[in-house]
Amino acid sequence: MQQLSKMAHHDYFQIILFVSILIGVTPILGTYMEKVFTGKKHAMLPLFGWLERLVYRFTGTEAVEETNWKSYTFSLLMFNFVGLVFVFLIQLFQAYLPLNPENLPNVSWHSAINTSISFVTNTNWQGYAGETTMSYFVQLIGLTVQNFVSAATGIAVILAVIRGVSRKSTDKIGNFQTDLTRSILYVLLPLSVLLAVVLAGQGVVQNFNPYETVQTLQGAIQEIPMGPAVSQIAIKQIGTNGGGFFNANSAHPFENPTPLSNFLQILAIFLIPASLTSLYGKMVGSSRQGWTIFSAMMILFLAGLSISLYSEFATNPVFGNLPLMEGKETRFGIAGSVLFSVVTTDASCGAVNAMHDSLSPLSGMVAMVNMLIGEVIFGGVGAGLYGMVIFIILTVFIAGLMVGRTPEYLGKKIGAFEVQMAILANLSTSFVILVFTAWAAISSYGLSSLNNAGPHGFSEILYAYTSAAGNNGSAFAGLNANTLFYNLTLGFVMLVGRFGVIIPVLAIAGSLAGKNITPPSSGTFRTDNWLFIGLLIGVILIVGGLTYFPALSLGPVVEHLLMSKGISF
Repeated sequence: MQQLSKMAHHDYFQIILFVSILIGVTPILGTYMEKVFTGKKHAMLPLFGWLERLVYRFTGTEAVEETNWKSYTFSLLMFNFVGLVFVFLIQLFQAYLPLNPENLPNVSWHSAINTSISFVTNTNWQGYAGETTMSYFVQLIGLTVQNFVSAATGIAVILAVIRGVSRKSTDKIGNFQTDLTRSILYVLLPLSVLLAVVLAGQGVVQNFNPYETVQTLQGAIQEIPMGPAVSQIAIKQIGTNGGGFFNANSAHPFENPTPLSNFLQILAIFLIPASLTSLYGKMVGSSRQGWTIFSAMMILFLAGLSISLYSEFATNPVFGNLPLMEGKETRFGIAGSVLFSVVTTDASCGAVNAMHDSLSPLSGMVAMVNMLIGEVIFGGVGAGLYGMVIFIILTVFIAGLMVGRTPEYLGKKIGAFEVQMAILANLSTSFVILVFTAWAAISSYGLSSLNNAGPHGFSEILYAYTSAAGNNGSAFAGLNANTLFYNLTLGFVMLVGRFGVIIPVLAIAGSLAGKNITPPSSGTFRTDNWLFIGLLIGVILIVGGLTYFPALSLGPVVEHLLMSKGISF
């Protein structure tokens, strides 16, 4: 079997550069965000401070007035509900709204429901082709705006969790409107503007022109889509949203024109999730805690990347004993496409520069496992870190049982309530993934949308519900999900995957905030060393493995074994 030696030197350089920049930027951006969210002076305050104050006056928000976890949760849910209704309505009436030069018709009600849920939950699953379905108005005012506020919602939740962990004897975990506003104005907006300027310089389009009709070199007539793409693309990467302006997403030359734009888009996906680990360490009073979480995430990321690269470069008789270029962009090559696929499924982003349906069975399984274990390998903006906190609670609980001590994390006793909420958050996503996958796999309306038979067809269904529950949004493109059945069931799964985790997490934050902090002693179980990193990774893999191994065996595992015998689907 051909080994990774087929990778070129620049492939290795790209991966090493990516990891090096990520490690270097993490403490820098983490320090900046710590200043933003603790009310200290920072670089963006003179530029956007007036706008923050204006937002508070307009919404009637008292920036310093904090709430308990129930009020925080209610504010979060109501804000997202209003956004969902707004995005739904503008799709239903887009034919009568401005900025629609192609006179695109109104979106069907079930597709509109699915899309509004998708963008509000930071999933950005797309059952439609952007350039033939959504007007510029819907793309800008609906989808791009939700890219900002859904990402900011994730940051707000992890801020509430950090306060719950670090404070004592209080029921206050922050103010949702304040956290949301500061996340957008001081973090998401500046980074998105910077990335947008660079991407525009690389050739990403940004205009309001009607589509261009051109004649190709072969003499055929082709319509070239236009639009305000770069403004959405920047935040789709920075906010780990992933919804493409065009149907081909980051494989489209107007979204991702050069190898440099490809590298920057990959880096942008991990930028905030990685830096939030540094913010976490600083706000809980121990940078080692942040680096511990970062290390666990990085180890899992490198392991998945190595398996995927091995599988894509390894030869197989089905493909003429060549590395797998099917479904990949020649501009980026195998390594650039595989790096993108691993990063985007690790980070709950969903943007793609290659077709995941064409990945080898093992690479496709890595993409699924990245999502199945809770999108905690850096994960979505905020969501990855609060998902990791859930696994940390389970880890210290199991470690406490092993040594006969009361579970404790950062001086807080982990009781039955915290463990129950952590289990509820995990079970809610695994339940909807497995139940709805089984339903689709045995029903005519689920099977009618498949492009492939056998284990690969099953993988297409499993991947869809995994992506929805993990709020990822990427897909095995062989499945046509723009049907009544898939629009409604995937929409429901997205809601459970987002808010079925957020509500228990905020309950944990409120419970921990009300507890006293016990000073560390000689018998305290440390959570900032390599032993804990190993235990944490073990719990993540065991929970994911025991829950989903039977389903994975029916899909990518069987397909891999059959492909080694020359059988494909």
